[in-house]
Parts: sequence; C-alpha cells; structure tokens
Amino acid sequence: MSDMMTTQAGDAGAFRNFDLSRVPSPCFVVDEKAVERNLTILADIGTRSGAHVLSALKAFSMFSLAPLVRQHLGGTCASGIFEARLGREEYGGEVATFCAGYKDADIDEILSLSDHIIFNSPAQKERFLAKVRNAGVQVGLRINPEHSEGEIPKYDPCAPCSRLGTPISQLTTDELTGVDGLHMHTLCEQGFAPLQRTWEAVLPRLKPFLGQLKWLNFGGGHHITRDDYDRDGLVAFIRDIRETYGIEVYLEPGEAVALDAGILVGEILDLPTNGMNLAITDISATCHMPDVIEAPYRPALMDEAEAGHTYRLGGPSCLAGDVIGDYTWDQPLEIGQRFAFLDQAHYSMVKTNTFNGVPLPTIALWNSETDELKIIKQFGYDDFKDRLS
Repeated sequence: MSDMMTTQAGDAGAFRNFDLSRVPSPCFVVDEKAVERNLTILADIGTRSGAHVLSALKAFSMFSLAPLVRQHLGGTCASGIFEARLGREEYGGEVATFCAGYKDADIDEILSLSDHIIFNSPAQKERFLAKVRNAGVQVGLRINPEHSEGEIPKYDPCAPCSRLGTPISQLTTDELTGVDGLHMHTLCEQGFAPLQRTWEAVLPRLKPFLGQLKWLNFGGGHHITRDDYDRDGLVAFIRDIRETYGIEVYLEPGEAVALDAGILVGEILDLPTNGMNLAITDISATCHMPDVIEAPYRPALMDEAEAGHTYRLGGPSCLAGDVIGDYTWDQPLEIGQRFAFLDQAHYSMVKTNTFNGVPLPTIALWNSETDELKIIKQFGYDDFKDRLS
C-alpha cells in the first residue's frame, strides 16, 4: 500500500473560464451544472440497474443543492443523528443511517428520522432491536468482508483490527436474527473492479444468508461519475444480484455526487524564502483541507505548469506542518495573486475547522452555463466563537 493518496481530480473544465477575483478569498466555488451532470449519471445507474442510489452526506452536504439532489436520487445516507436530521429535513426520500456506535440518548430521535438503521456490531443490534422494531425501521448490520482494496491503510475498513463492521468470518445465523439487510463499505475513490472482487470474496460466506435478507448496501467509495468508471459493468452486476437472489441493492455515492464540481480559491499573502521559495496563503491545509495532512494527499492546482517557478505553499496558521505542497507556475508569484485547487467540493467543505481562529472559506454557487454566481454563505467571528465555551 502507498503512504500517500493519489488525487483523482480531473480536468478543470468550466472552472478554467471562471474569474477567481469574482469571489472573496478563501472561497469554495461549486458549479451546480457539474453537480447536475454527476447526479444525472447516478440517476441513470439507478434507473438501468434498479438500485436505490443515496447521496452520502458525509462527503457532500451542501444543502442549498438539496432540491437538485432530490430530483435525481432516492434519498441520503447519514453517519449519525445530525446528518440523519439534515437528510430528513432538507433532502427527503429514504434516509439510511449508519454509526459505529449509537448512544441511548440519541436512538429514539435517530429512529424517528431514519428508514434504515445500520448497526456496526451484533451487540448494538441486540441492544436496540426492540426499539427499532417498534419504530417500524429496517435493521441493517455492517460487515467487514476481510478483503482489502484500499490504497491507504487508515482509509481501509478491512485493515487488520478494523473497528468497522462485523468480520464476515464471525457471521452466524444468530447474529442475523432480526436483520433486514447487510451493509459493506470497503472502497475509497475506486472503480468497479474492486467492488466486483470484494463481492466474489464475500459471496461464498454470504450465500447461506441471502435468502433471508431484503437488501444489500454496497456503501460508498464508488467513483461512478469519473470518466473511466465501468458503468455498464456496474449496472450488469447489480441487475444480476437483484435477479439471482431476489434482493434489493443500495449504493451510497458521496464523492461521485460532487466529483470535479468545486474549487477552493485562495490568495498569496507573502513570499518568503528558506532554502527554497515559499508562499504563505489564506488557504490552510489543517483548517480548510484536512485530508491533505490526514490522508495525506497533494491536491491538484488549476493550471499548474510543468516547469518554471516552484513554491512550497502553506497556510496562515502557526502549525509547522500546515503545508499544502510544492507547486509550479510558469511566472513568479506575486502578493495578492489568486489561485485555485481542483475537486474541493467533497470532503474539504465538510471537514473545515477554525483552529487558530483561521476564518472559514466563503461558499459560492456558480452556474457554468448561465455564469450566474451566488454567495451562499459567509462566515465570521461568531462562527468561530460559537464553537467555544
């Protein structure tokens, strides 16, 4: 396995024609036409395969686009009580909730918001089963296929000693008592082949139980809207499972909803030198793109040059490791110059934080066909202060 995740960002597309000075900096700019394109592809997969396609809020929860999502997809999947509420209130449709551990204090509200509740372990399922049945909510159990396809160990739910899901080698008839469906989520930014290999690995263990199940949920991590994804293969795969086993299939794409649909605009604040050219920016890796440090990965810079003037970009925070990476321009940088990172609509926006009092980026919605631009939300001091005591 690699120790650095490879960015899957595609071409800048319509953003290459976007004037970066039109928005405050820093700013997430999301192209609603790009999101619509992705949603159209996902809806087509649902129509052709018969799968229930849900939008994963953990990756992209820009609810100002909920009406657009609602037109194309069947609902949302949530990772806990707040996302379940957001899905129910803003998006509608089905809400499937998974959490690694539910709290007694939250369970009643979660059940009131969810159509499916997916448990991480048989013990949690048994603990809450009576309440779930009384609420008329379907019960799911997450399994660990014990088959790794992940590029980065910390993002691999099948890594050794993983806390996510019941290892399939431990699955028994007793543990499936009261269970309507099984959930497996083992992919991350991947194509169809890893899903097929995972299914082939688990099928011998699952076959004895499939007759008693209503559905299978293959989770997220499917890069269905990427140009090189084998969409016909996925459709045939889902149809075969549905027809062979008389079972419904769920998919929970997250990144695929917003893939290549947003940029993060930044500005050069200072240009010091220390062994190489440095650039201090108003984009912070730790505050605005935490996956740059957590994954780690190198985000794609729009219109980066192959050769020329290279700078190490870092944020304004006091964290020594607040470094985005080394990037090259064909001309020397200037103070106040704008730049943009590609494919930042998913995960970056939902993971932002105000460490060091660094301001949160503005959120803007752009229509690449009409050129209409709306500032959806700007954040200020109160957003920083209200998180504290």
